[in-house]
Amino acid sequence: MSRARKRITLLAGLLAAGVLTTVLPAGAQSAPPPEPADYTLDIDTSAKGPAIDPTMYGVFYEDINNAADGGLYAELVQNRSFEFDRVDNPAYHPLTAWTRTASGGAGGSAQVADDDRRLHERNRRHLRLDLNGAGGENGRFGVVNSGFAAGIALRAGQRYDFSVWARTDRAAGTPLTIALQDAEGTALAEPLTRTVRGDRWTKYTGTLTARATTAAARLAVTAGGSGTLRLDMVSLFPRDTYKGRPNGLRKDLAQKIEALDPGFLRFPGGCLVNTGSHQAYEAPHYERARSYQWKDTIGPVEQRAANANFWGYHQTYGLGYYEYFQFSEDIGAMPLPVVPALVTGCGQNKVTDDPALLRRHIQDTLDLIEFANGPATSPWGAKRAAMGHPKPFGLTHIEVGNEENLPDAFFERFTQFREAIEKRHPEITVISNSGPDDAGPVFDRAWELNRSGNVAMVDEHYYNSPQWFLENNDRYDSYDRGGPKVFLGEYAAQGNRFSHALAEAAFMTGLERNADVVKLASYAPLLARTDNPQWRPDMIWFDGTQSWGSVNYETQKLFMNNTGDHVVPSRASGTPVVSGPITGAVGLSTWATSAAYDDVRVTAADGKVLLSDDFSAGRDAWTHATGRGTWTVENGAFVQSDTAATDTMVTAGDPGWQNYDLRVKATKKAGAEGFLVAFGVRDTGNFHWWNLGGWNNTVSAVEKATDGGKQTLLQDTTRIETGRTYDLHVQVRGRQVTLFLDGREWGRFTDDKVAEPFRQVVTRDEKTGELIIKVVNAQQTPARTRITLPEGTKTAPQAKVTTLEGDPAAENTATERPVRPRTTVLRDVGPDFTYTFPAHSVTFLRVRAH
Repeated sequence: MSRARKRITLLAGLLAAGVLTTVLPAGAQSAPPPEPADYTLDIDTSAKGPAIDPTMYGVFYEDINNAADGGLYAELVQNRSFEFDRVDNPAYHPLTAWTRTASGGAGGSAQVADDDRRLHERNRRHLRLDLNGAGGENGRFGVVNSGFAAGIALRAGQRYDFSVWARTDRAAGTPLTIALQDAEGTALAEPLTRTVRGDRWTKYTGTLTARATTAAARLAVTAGGSGTLRLDMVSLFPRDTYKGRPNGLRKDLAQKIEALDPGFLRFPGGCLVNTGSHQAYEAPHYERARSYQWKDTIGPVEQRAANANFWGYHQTYGLGYYEYFQFSEDIGAMPLPVVPALVTGCGQNKVTDDPALLRRHIQDTLDLIEFANGPATSPWGAKRAAMGHPKPFGLTHIEVGNEENLPDAFFERFTQFREAIEKRHPEITVISNSGPDDAGPVFDRAWELNRSGNVAMVDEHYYNSPQWFLENNDRYDSYDRGGPKVFLGEYAAQGNRFSHALAEAAFMTGLERNADVVKLASYAPLLARTDNPQWRPDMIWFDGTQSWGSVNYETQKLFMNNTGDHVVPSRASGTPVVSGPITGAVGLSTWATSAAYDDVRVTAADGKVLLSDDFSAGRDAWTHATGRGTWTVENGAFVQSDTAATDTMVTAGDPGWQNYDLRVKATKKAGAEGFLVAFGVRDTGNFHWWNLGGWNNTVSAVEKATDGGKQTLLQDTTRIETGRTYDLHVQVRGRQVTLFLDGREWGRFTDDKVAEPFRQVVTRDEKTGELIIKVVNAQQTPARTRITLPEGTKTAPQAKVTTLEGDPAAENTATERPVRPRTTVLRDVGPDFTYTFPAHSVTFLRVRAH
């Protein structure tokens, strides 16, 4: 997952080409339903298209949005080993989620210690309770854990397994009480009592049975008497985990992932892997901002390292590589781990130039393959067996790196990884990548290197607007059939409304049609906790007590459960689309930057002056479109001075302008980026802008916004200098745009792609003999479609129809699921029949035909 700013916003829906409906104002009368549009769909069952691998669709798992701790990993105690730190998050401290508590007159002190009494070298901190002995036999002093967010979720009658590592210096032992309670201290289960004996770390366990259902329980761990008591790894797990495994997974989340029937599981993440230091967790390298390294995550849980999560919170590694492999096996998915390539990305963009460290990481990767596949008698296979899995996991694919923005440095290191792996394990497919975007200089250079290096598979990532997905169904039609295969490891249409899912579904028909090139594909991200999302959209949402699939989840599930074995060639008629010139006003904006603009001049193609403003008379011509930022006229220039504000656009001119030249002088005064000069501005969600010095001044691009969602049309690596004045010139002619920077042509493009709302693909299920006719109708008009099979084709008289249909603005939530699959039966099916696909729908027809 790229942390580069991709300016994600939710869309009200696509309007271009009638793709989505508008929202009527209050009190307005709705128009009568539109007449269906007529289409044809010809299916050639005598021919056979590309085979579709059973691993075609999978899931990408990353610990983002609290997807692991507080999410899929079923642990209910937050900060169980007292390792939270400011390096994880500026608001954290070692007692985050813990509060001191006392009863019966007892007292003492509670502090987190990092000394030679630690539980393990990798588990460095523990809680030290110094008890004052007051309060007699019933006096208790200790700590209470609040769990994640609202609290610990309990279900009445369910059992919860408690464990703690403890030691005491009191010869007679220290009495320990473990209780589940509400915020007022009322008991929610019969308490446990244990006596800690001896000044060596010992594990104490027990089970609590909840008396009530609540989302806001607390876990209290208190002690009596005097002396020093040390606690570590305070844990509470629901007994009812997925597959009933100790140290297991949250059942409802794991089951929703399993229900997708994924062909692969990519883990442990994207930016999580290729950021931070690449040093090992060994003396003297105890830093808490290391790249994710698999050896940190295996073995006894209490001996695993802690790490700062790239996404701004703490990472326990309780859910580690062994658990990922096991989960892959449980859900029938191919495991696909990602290892760091010693070139960071996600805004860090640094190269680790240390040959010895590179050799160590390559060896670690070879050891990972042995851990997954080696016999139980091998060194790393023995470690896997000791964890409970003597049988190999059957690893076949491994990915090196993720979204590196330095393709040459990355590929140099990738090549060394690949050579070492192929020499020892020629059966393993080693996957490369093409950077964080769907196009641009990094993408082009990465693909050049991958092709010349005869790489087997390249991972592509992109998060784009629904418009982009509707316009790029044919993306892989022109890819080299003999070149590297494609792993579409991360993609999404920037929102969880049904309009986004429809666009994704339309694009997926193109993925299947090109199944000979696109071998693997996974929507991203997979999971998001509602109280701490770092990224939107997400496939599955959850809180402490419940989870639900987004409309995107329902769409992915429909495709993943009905893939088919091979493509059946088909051809559909298209939607007539009328596309006029780029039309709109002009705008100025900034993003986390202070900039000054001057001498704005807009002239028509015939030379007529439409706007001329040197700001000597103020700013009356300009409207503050977004309301963000501070715009003032200073020394005869128009200045935006707030370096924290984003998307500060001001606009001027007529939305009907077309075929014009925009000239402006721009000077960066301070901040992270450069300039944003807009043209074709119809409103704050529909425009083009020239983004110079974007993405923390690493990339420049032209972006197109359609109903708030953006896509990149042109890109290079131009950077903007502070204090330098630039002459910018944008020439708009019809749908062609040419851009000049300081008098020289910077780039040009023609914005003429068609957002086709009617897309289809046909596959065959060899086991059932069925054709699976998959049609996406992403417009407000029903699609009356004549479906024709070759003469003489015999079909069953009826077909199963599964439909996802809804308002394009609809979202699935914790309380409502307006978009869910509806299954019906279609009768009178033959080699020539007509079916009307509803407006705003994804429909799968399963027709038995031979």
